[in-house]
Amino acid sequence: MTAADDKNGNYTLPLEAFVRDLPRAARLIGIDVGSKTLGLALSDVTRNIASGLVTLRRSKFAVDADRLLQLATEHEVGGFVVGLPLNLDGSSGPRVQATRAFVRNLAKLTPLPTLFWDERLSTVAAERMLLEADVTRSRRAAVIDKVAATLILQGALDRMRTMHAHRASQEPT
Repeated sequence: MTAADDKNGNYTLPLEAFVRDLPRAARLIGIDVGSKTLGLALSDVTRNIASGLVTLRRSKFAVDADRLLQLATEHEVGGFVVGLPLNLDGSSGPRVQATRAFVRNLAKLTPLPTLFWDERLSTVAAERMLLEADVTRSRRAAVIDKVAATLILQGALDRMRTMHAHRASQEPT
């Protein structure tokens, strides 16, 4: 999903604007915002591949944001892709409201652009992948949010690449 999700459209960008505003060779951080953890993934500088970065235990927002922004600086990140946990029918529930609030508060602390990405079933897909890899229950619990963030970020990267390829095929030669 790519849309400005607040009433004023001032803290997230549509996909095309998000891509346009990114610096060249800047990595992206994918975020799976949970009530107890923040699952984080990191792209490569070419923005082709997402890899799990870390799962942060949630604390106070200021502490969480500080750790996230430190990682963004350390990895020379140009923007954030945040999973938006819509219900299967596309409606918003309490988790969507909490995610939007997290992004709204984060936007007050950084000029980095943010893109919401529809994360429906990303955690289910992450769980399935880990089960197929025969990962133990305790290990799955430790990495599920990081894997979900990786799937969210990879989905956005794939769409960006497709969008770029489509645009290039439309240009006159």
